[in-house]
Order: sequence, then C-alpha cells, then structure tokens
Amino acid sequence: MTSPVVAGAVVVDSGRTLLIRRRVPAGALLWTFPSGKVEPGETAAEAAAREAREEAGVTVEPLVVLGSRIHPVTGWRVVYVACRLLSGEACAASPREVAEVAWVPVGGLAEYVPGGVYPPVQAYLDGPAAV
Repeated sequence: MTSPVVAGAVVVDSGRTLLIRRRVPAGALLWTFPSGKVEPGETAAEAAAREAREEAGVTVEPLVVLGSRIHPVTGWRVVYVACRLLSGEACAASPREVAEVAWVPVGGLAEYVPGGVYPPVQAYLDGPAAV
C-alpha cells in the first residue's frame, strides 16, 4: 500500500506563519502547517489551498512549491506550497481535526516545531518573499 501524498500550506502574512494544532497528534507532531491528503485529480497546490480553507478558515493563493520530502515523523510524502493570504480570519475551522490555530512569528517556529522546519521551507521563511 502506498502512503498518501500530503500537501502543506505555508501561509505567511506580516512576518508570521500560520500553524494549526492537531486534535490528534501524528506521533510527536502536534503543530503543523495546514495540510492534508492530495485528492485524486487535484494538484498539491490546489490541495494546500483547500486544506488552508478547511482547517484554518482562510482563503489563500498558492504561489510556488517549495519542495517535498518523506516526513521523518509520519513517513508520508509531504509537498510544501508557499501561499499568500487573500482573506479570512484564521480559526479552528474543522474542530474535529484542529484544536487551535496560531500566527507564529517566523523566528519563533522552533518553539512549535522542535524537530526543525524542512530546510527549503525555512529558507523561504527566512527570505524576502515571506515578509
């Protein structure tokens, strides 16, 4: 059985990035970017935008795929998509899946993601496009 492909929405606004706290953690993974399985016929960019809306209640525009990897905690292939916030107030839009949301200063991610952020995502967050 193949593992799912997951799209993660890297949403940055005013030097902060959007994280969600999962109601049920995946192993040690508690805080994540809004993310979920890519559905048949859907691109990773489309899935990232859909997940941002379904999980955090925000409308985003996918900009660029930042990279993909086999996630070291879940073993799933994750495709990270940089997204621009268009509208909406971030909230736990799917209470069954999401316990809370947080806008985290880019420099404060280590507190939420103890294992570190995937290097291509961190490079994007550290760059001028994410300000």
